[in-house]
Amino acid sequence: MSVTLPQPIAAYFAADRTERASIADCFTEGAVVKDEGKTHTGREAIRRWKAEASTKYTYVSEPFTVVEDTERTIVTSRVTGNFPGSPVDLRYSFILEGDKIAHLEIVA
Repeated sequence: MSVTLPQPIAAYFAADRTERASIADCFTEGAVVKDEGKTHTGREAIRRWKAEASTKYTYVSEPFTVVEDTERTIVTSRVTGNFPGSPVDLRYSFILEGDKIAHLEIVA
């Protein structure tokens, strides 16, 4: 099933598939990412977060639903890989600022 994502979110998932090192470029300078009980603030911290996750696990994320409200865009994605509990459906809650992501929270 293919979903249509807002451009900054589509860029995030595209970078997560092919160029994980460039994923931080999808975010504002002071963006915040919350994942696995940790908070990562700023592009450099986001770059380190994604680099650590990418060396720890091999995975594929396939978005299958998107819901938008006035503040957030929530994408549910099937994540399959070599991590405990795979596969899992994760909810990605995005707040956009212009053509960048200002906030991302990932929960199961």
